[in-house]
Amino acid sequence: MQHVEPEQAQFRALMGMDPDLGPVEMINMLRYREHAVYPDGSGHSPCAGREAYLRYGLAVQAFLDRAGASIVWHGTPRLMLIGPQDKAWDDVLIVRYPDLRAFTTMITDPAYLEIAVHRSAALEDSRLIVTGPANATTLSD
Repeated sequence: MQHVEPEQAQFRALMGMDPDLGPVEMINMLRYREHAVYPDGSGHSPCAGREAYLRYGLAVQAFLDRAGASIVWHGTPRLMLIGPQDKAWDDVLIVRYPDLRAFTTMITDPAYLEIAVHRSAALEDSRLIVTGPANATTLSD
């Protein structure tokens, strides 16, 4: 099963989290389509999925800046050492937001939703994991 957009229950869970919880890192695991799939009549020129995601990346930077967010890590997976071998990811990104409110404000902004068409067109599959600081329990406990 492929995942590109959150399901309604997942979005409700996100919106139900404490928006002032402190810094959050969003782990983005991305697999691109061979050819981007834009909605009919969108006016966007045909391109590869990776190129469509680059279009999204260029456009989203202003929204990240406004939210006080930054890409803290970007890499290319080389080997699935533990996990299903049929799940290959093209890129992994970690984006840090000052708090969950900054993230939810950004993704619900109508202007952001206009550029998100590039993300949706680009991705065959993805995972977006909300993380935050570990609780007080340490691994040595």
